[in-house]
Parts: sequence; C-alpha cells; structure tokens
Amino acid sequence: MDEEYDVIVLGTGLTECILSGIMSVNGKKVLHMDRNPYYGGESSSITPLEELYKRFELPDSPPESMGRGRDWNVDLIPKFLMANDLMGMFEKRRFRKFLVFVANFDENDPKTFEGVDPKVTTMRDVYKKFDLGQDVVDFTGHALALYRTDDYLDVPCLETINRIKLYSESLARYGKSPYLYPLYGLGELPQGFARLSAIYGGTYMLNKPVEEIVMEDGHVVGVKSEGEVARCKQLICDPSYIQDRVRKAGQVIRVICILSHPIKDTNDANSCQIIIPQNQVNRKSDIYVCMISYAHNVAAQGKYIAIVSTTVETNEPEAEIEPALELLEPIDQKFVSLSDLYEPTDDGTESQIFASSAYDATTHFETTCNDIKDIYKRMTGSDFDFENMKRKQNDVFGEDEQ
Repeated sequence: MDEEYDVIVLGTGLTECILSGIMSVNGKKVLHMDRNPYYGGESSSITPLEELYKRFELPDSPPESMGRGRDWNVDLIPKFLMANDLMGMFEKRRFRKFLVFVANFDENDPKTFEGVDPKVTTMRDVYKKFDLGQDVVDFTGHALALYRTDDYLDVPCLETINRIKLYSESLARYGKSPYLYPLYGLGELPQGFARLSAIYGGTYMLNKPVEEIVMEDGHVVGVKSEGEVARCKQLICDPSYIQDRVRKAGQVIRVICILSHPIKDTNDANSCQIIIPQNQVNRKSDIYVCMISYAHNVAAQGKYIAIVSTTVETNEPEAEIEPALELLEPIDQKFVSLSDLYEPTDDGTESQIFASSAYDATTHFETTCNDIKDIYKRMTGSDFDFENMKRKQNDVFGEDEQ
C-alpha cells in the first residue's frame, strides 16, 4: 500500500464508486478503500433477510411466510434511475397542450417560446398560461420536474421546462416508465462502477480501516491504514470519514415495509414510485414511496418491498409519514431508521478533500448526479463530458459492446 496515487477514494457508496470509475477512465491512478467488508456503504442492499432483521435489532427471525432469506435483497436507500399510466388521470386537452409546448420548446429558437420568455417568465405564469389546475401543477412540479418544494414556481421557467423535457425524453426512450431499476437491487450499481475502475487499473481494498487522513500545510497528502501510508494528491470520501469537515444539515426518516400485496390503486403494479406533494399534507417537504418486488429479484415470490422516506420536520418523524404508511396497509413488517444528513463545510479546493453529500429522502438520483458533477468540476476545474467518457470506453471495448 506504500505507493503514491493521484486519487484515493474512501467509502463505496454510489457517489464514490462513480467518481472512482470516472477518474480511472480519465487515466488517474486510483486507490479505493472501505472500512466495511461489503460494497455500497449507506446505499447497500442487504441480503439475506435475516441480516436485515439483525441490522434493525428485531428480536425474532423472519417468519416462514417471508420465504427463503436468500431471495431478498433489500435496499437501505432506494432510488430509481431516470430512464404508469400517470398521464391517464389528466384527460384534459390543456395538459396535453402544455406537454406539446414543452416537447417543442428550444431555448435557441424564439419561435418555440409562444409568448414565454424563458429567462423572465415564472413557472407559475406558464401554468396560468395553460390554465392548469392545482393537481396537475403538483404532479408536474414534483413527479415530472422532481422538485422537492414549490420554490421553483416563482423563478424563471427555463430550468423547469428542461427538467420536464428530460422526463419526457426518458419516457419516450424506455416505454412504460422513464425510470430504470437494476435487478437484485441498487447494491449492484456501486459494484458495477467498481469493476469499471478496476478495468482501468483502479485498486480496491475492502475491510480496510482508516486510521488517519494525513495533511501537510493544509493539503491532503495521504491516508494511513494499519500502520501504512498511501500517498495521494486528492481525496474523495463520504462524510463519515471526515466528521470534522462536515455539518449536520437535517435528518431523513426511512421506513422499509414488507408487503404481501401491491399498493392499492396502482393497477397491481410490481413497482411504482409515489410522491405525495408537501402542500397536500401541510408540510415543507414531499413524502416519497418507492415500491419494488419479487419481479426485480429483491423479494420472495409474491412479496413486495415499499420504502417510505421524507425529510424530518418535527419531533415526531413517524407521525410525519403516516399519510404514506396508510397507503400501504396492511404491512407485514416495518423497519424504521433515522439518518443524519451531512454536507461538507468547504469545497475542497484548498485541502483537496472532496466529500460527498449524504443521500436525501428522494426516490430518484437527481441530487446524487448533481453532487457527482459538482465534485468532478471542483476536482478538475472542468465540466464532466459524457461524450468524452463514451469515446474513452469505445477505445477499450469497441462501439458494439456499449
């Protein structure tokens, strides 16, 4: 381990693994370590089911009705990747006209603006222009544009229109849903990016305790583990590795619910995402429900996993998610957790320590993707170039393999 690396990465959460893969593809010499014996960190998938019961300190073992323990892969933090018939509930021509406007909108072509100034007109005024009702506004802002509050209503509409275009284009690309979810759970994603890093020469070490982050003149120069120091120019890590350089920004409550039935009023869907807009339940933050099932190889036959999450606003967090839990009844078993949300106190440009933000309550990866792009820019001074990544991978694998 006594070598020098361009980048050392601590923690194998999704953010860390993606950045590790990107840096390796970019030709950096990368060492990736985790104190745990498994990949995923906070975003790991737990298997078998008995391990989940132990993790939440439940006194009993899973009942026989839960099936075989090894048939379960339960995400601790569920999220869908942007890739049903929700549109069917809005049978109004006004909403269709709005969607056509968004689809045709091109910020470089004023002919598509239809009287809207994208840098001045607020989204509230755009909704008024198309005479959209409150339910449609809630759905559009929170389920399509993925905003967590209603603050977006009173700022220029350009970003919101682009967010809705992303949803629509993802829907057009993947058919019935704009979201993707990996078989066997989200724990597969960090491992996939770990393999990418390894292909490009990255070194991985699990079950490796970190004793010290070595600093010189305010800059990181290495990481000490088991008496040895690996030197580096830059460090990426999750907040748990540098608790003196992060601050608590709030809390998230998550409840993993095991069900023997699909969620009612979802057409017996094997998977779904439900967002309860904050203004419908007198809150500042939305409540999220993510449901997956045996169809995704994460549960025993006929079983479903629904995970409810929201940002904590009161001293009674479980009461805050009651509106979502009512949608899931009857519930076979619940696993409740409270997680602190940490964010870095500095941007890392001086220390060269770049900490990821904790995973929020959302059931999509938008905030995680933004964090990855932000860290990349702070580390390299340039925006992340997706096309450049494709070209580099094609050089190795060939275009047909991508």
